[in-house]
Amino acid sequence: MKQIIPIFYACDENFVKYTIVSLHSMMVNAAPDKQYIVYILYTDISEATQQLVKEMENECFEIRFIDVTDYLKSISDKLPLRDYYSKTTYYRLFIAEMFPEYTKAIYIDSDTIVQGDISEYFNTDIKDAYVGASHEQVMIQVDEFGVYVEKVVGVSRYNFFNAGVLLINCEQFRLRFVLDKFIDYLHFYNFVVTQDEDYLNVICKDHVYWIDQRWNTEIFGEISYPIAQANILHYIMTSKPWHYADCRHGDIFWKYAKETSVYEDILAVQTAYTEEEKERDRHSQDNLVQLAVAETEREDNFMNRVNRDKRSKDRVEILHKIEQFEREGRFDEDVENDPPGRVLLPDEIEYVQKSITDKLKTKIAFIIAHKFVNNLIKDKKLIIKEMRGLEYFTALDSGAVITCNHFNAFDSFAIQLAYEASGHKERTFWRVIREGNYTSFPGFYGFLMRHCNTLPLSSNRKTMKKFISATNQLIQDGNFVLFYPEQSMWWNYRKPKPLKNGAFMFAAKNHAPVLPCFITMKDSDIMGEDGFYVQEYTIHVAPPIYPDPNLPYRKQITDMMLKNYAVWKEIYESEYHITLTYTTEFDPITLMDGSSSVTTDNNAAPTDSDTVPTE
Repeated sequence: MKQIIPIFYACDENFVKYTIVSLHSMMVNAAPDKQYIVYILYTDISEATQQLVKEMENECFEIRFIDVTDYLKSISDKLPLRDYYSKTTYYRLFIAEMFPEYTKAIYIDSDTIVQGDISEYFNTDIKDAYVGASHEQVMIQVDEFGVYVEKVVGVSRYNFFNAGVLLINCEQFRLRFVLDKFIDYLHFYNFVVTQDEDYLNVICKDHVYWIDQRWNTEIFGEISYPIAQANILHYIMTSKPWHYADCRHGDIFWKYAKETSVYEDILAVQTAYTEEEKERDRHSQDNLVQLAVAETEREDNFMNRVNRDKRSKDRVEILHKIEQFEREGRFDEDVENDPPGRVLLPDEIEYVQKSITDKLKTKIAFIIAHKFVNNLIKDKKLIIKEMRGLEYFTALDSGAVITCNHFNAFDSFAIQLAYEASGHKERTFWRVIREGNYTSFPGFYGFLMRHCNTLPLSSNRKTMKKFISATNQLIQDGNFVLFYPEQSMWWNYRKPKPLKNGAFMFAAKNHAPVLPCFITMKDSDIMGEDGFYVQEYTIHVAPPIYPDPNLPYRKQITDMMLKNYAVWKEIYESEYHITLTYTTEFDPITLMDGSSSVTTDNNAAPTDSDTVPTE
C-alpha cells in the first residue's frame, strides 16, 4: 500500500493559475511510489476552473477542492473580525481541525516551484514540534523587519519562520489548541505586518523544527547555495515572475509554466502589468518597511501590551536589565538582588567533616528536597523534557568538576536529577553556592541551601582556605562538584556567558576531568504565575574535558575553560539554530583570557591562599 501524503494549497479564482504551475512542478519531481492527495482550500473558485485543475490528476496525484465556507460559518461566533477569513493565507490554521484523520500535512503557498521530491519533505521527522519550517530571510536580511519581530512579535529574527511552506504537526496543533490560541490572540491584538505569519510565530515559538532552507528558498536577498539545489523556490513579496520579466530565477518558473494549460493566461498577465502597478509594488515594499517601524515604535504594540497586561513588572525589569548588562559586557554581575548577606566565618562551617547532627540534617534535607522537586515536576513548574549524553556522566570513573550554565534558582536540581539518572551511587554530588545563600537565605530554602551537600563560598579568607581544601579533597576522593563558571545568574538567559576560571583551577589541580553540562530551554504551553511560559529544559551532557598534561598548569586552566565555552557554544547554536553573538562590543574570549584573579606564579599549582573567582 502506498504511503499517503496530504498536501494543502489555499487560493482564490484569481490565483489558482499559479497553483497549477506550482502543483505541476511538484508532480513532475515527486517520487512515483507514493500517493499524493492535494487539497485546495477555497471559497470562490468556479466549477470550470476546478475542472481545469482536476484534469491534472494521475495515478499518483488526486486533487480535491474543499470549500471552507461552511467551516468558517461554524466558527464565526469565535471570530472577532470576519474579514480576516476572506484571506486565503489564514486557511492553513484550520487544516488540523478540519482534517482530524491526519497527524501531519504539508501546507504550501501557490507562488512556489517545487524542484525536489516533496515526499522527502513530508517524511522529515519533526518529532513533537508544532511545525517544520525554514527561516524567514526577510527578517534576517532587513534590519527594520528584524527589529520589528524582536520588539513586537517577541521572537528572535533568527528564529522567525516563513509560513508559506510548512510541515504541520496536526496532532500537536490539536493537542496544543493552536487554533484556539490563534483566535484568542486575534481578540487581543491585530498584527498588520505579516499578519497570520506573526500569529503563527507567536504561538509556535520554541516549538519549530528547522528544516533546511533549500526547502523554502525565498527569492529575496542573498542565497548561499546554487539555485539548482533549491528544492522549493518561493517567489515572495513582489518577486513575481508573472509580473516582472527580469524576476530573479523567473526562468525556472516559466520552464514549468510552459508545460501547463494556463501558460498563455499567465503570459498575458505579465504583458498587461503596467508601470503604474510596478510603481505601486515599489511603494508597497517601502510602506511595509515603514509599517514595521511604526509598529515597533507603538507604545501599545503586542509585546508592550503583553508586558503590561500579563507579565509581572519585576520579571520584565529583569529582562531589560539583562539587555543592559549584555550591552555593557557585565556578564559576571547578577541581575537580581540576593537577600542581604553576611560573611561566613570559618568556625561556622565544616565543609566535609560533618557532625552526626549535620549528617542527619543532610539526610532529612535530601528527603525534603526530593519531595519538593517531585512536586515541582508534578505541578509542571519544573519541566525536564530530555536528558542527552548521560552516558558521559555514567562513564566517569573519577572525581570530576561539573559545569553548568546558570539561569534559574532551580537549575541545580536539574543537574542533580541527571546525576541520579546516570546511575552513580558510590559518588556524591556536591554543588558550590554563594555565601549569602548559605548564611542569609531564610526559611525552607535556607535549610536546603545549608544541608543539601552545598559548598558555600566566603568573603572571609580563612573560610575560603577551608573551602578550597575541602573541595580538593572531595574531588580527589572521587566525588562530583557542580560549579557555575559564568559566576552570575541571569533569569532564563539562553546564551552561554564568558566563563571564570575557578572551576578549571580545581580540575587542573586535581588532574580531574571537567564534565560540561548545558541546559537549553523552550517555552512550554503552561503559563506561569509571573505571566511567562514555564520553560521546558533539555539537559545536554557533553564528553569530559581532561587537563592536558603536556601544558603548564596555568595553560591547562585556560585550555579547559576555552574548550568548555566552545562546547556550550556549539550546543547553543545547534539547538537554537542561531549564531552566538552578543550585543556588547567586548570579545568574550578576551574577557575569559583576563578572568584569572590568581596571583601566584603562572606555572605553579594553586595554594590554599589562591582566590577562586566562581560561584
